[in-house]
Amino acid sequence: MFTSRSNLINSLFKQSGVEVNGSQPYDIQIHHPGFYRKLLSKWSLGLGESYMDGDWDCEQLDELISKLLRRDLNDSVKGISRIYFILEIIRVNLINLQSKKRAFQVGEAHYDAGNDLFERMLDPQMIYSCGYWERASNLNEAQEHKLKMICEKLELKPGESVLEIGCGWGGLAAYAAKNYGVQVLGITVSKEQQKLAQLHCKDLAVEIELIDYRDLKGSYDKIVSVGMFEHVGKKNYQTYFNNTFRLLKDEGLLLLHTIGSDVSVVRTDPWIDKYIFPNGDLPSLKQIASNSEKLFVIEDVHNFGADYDKTLMAWHRNFNETWPKFKDKYGERFFRMWNYYLLCCAGSFRAREIQLWQVVLSPNGVAGGYKSQR
Repeated sequence: MFTSRSNLINSLFKQSGVEVNGSQPYDIQIHHPGFYRKLLSKWSLGLGESYMDGDWDCEQLDELISKLLRRDLNDSVKGISRIYFILEIIRVNLINLQSKKRAFQVGEAHYDAGNDLFERMLDPQMIYSCGYWERASNLNEAQEHKLKMICEKLELKPGESVLEIGCGWGGLAAYAAKNYGVQVLGITVSKEQQKLAQLHCKDLAVEIELIDYRDLKGSYDKIVSVGMFEHVGKKNYQTYFNNTFRLLKDEGLLLLHTIGSDVSVVRTDPWIDKYIFPNGDLPSLKQIASNSEKLFVIEDVHNFGADYDKTLMAWHRNFNETWPKFKDKYGERFFRMWNYYLLCCAGSFRAREIQLWQVVLSPNGVAGGYKSQR
């Protein structure tokens, strides 16, 4: 039984140009035979968990993942892991995993992991989303350019009111208030983010509230959401757009910055769901368009997903450089989990398996046409 398992997995890897225990830096090195059982029973979840367990290593894990995704082996293993795939699809379709009752779970599980860790992994403004690298030579510049591009796309003007849905640690809110003279309400589902964001935005025209987007009231000139729509969920996309339409003034603009999938999928990656972003759900452009129609005009779509590869690799370098300060607090299993998360995601963007979009929408269409920024 073990031989048949190992032969099947070795053959699948070879189809992707990867040799088991090979000499290339992207070749997988197997340390424990339990790897094969975990992988065949739970596929991507098993791959991640077996890495966390120390069953295997890879010098260039990001490139390994990129090669596996470019070959798209999912169809080859669905028959083997059929029961697991079916149970996952049933769970996603029967339960609203992003209901108001569940909204704060991702904050508690991921964003509350520790401000000290994120402070050292991210840039000085603590921007936890894809940087814009077209004219940038380092992470700090990439994030600064991204913030400026967002503000320019929103056509911010002094005195305007801005709602930021999913404000992180307050980097964008502080930047917009300082440089464009706007008043910002930032909302988050993370208590740790709220505390640090309030400190970052001290003495600025910024308020930070711990609240779900469905409970908001008021009227705003501009709305921006960066890296939050991935937590909304397909069962709530219409609710999201209904609420942003209700909150946005008639002549306003909505900028949606989100990771997305090439196709409309019925399930998220189970390892990411279990260990990193509980209840996450990547939208497709079709889902964004179909749920926003009759409410918004889509003015602009900008895909710079390849830049997330560079961003994640920069975070990975920062994380590993600072790890000695945190190893006693978090432990070896967390270290392997976090490295797998960063490198696996980098490989996914490198393979163009997932995308990063900035979508600009308006309630009535911009008179004379919208002029986008890059």
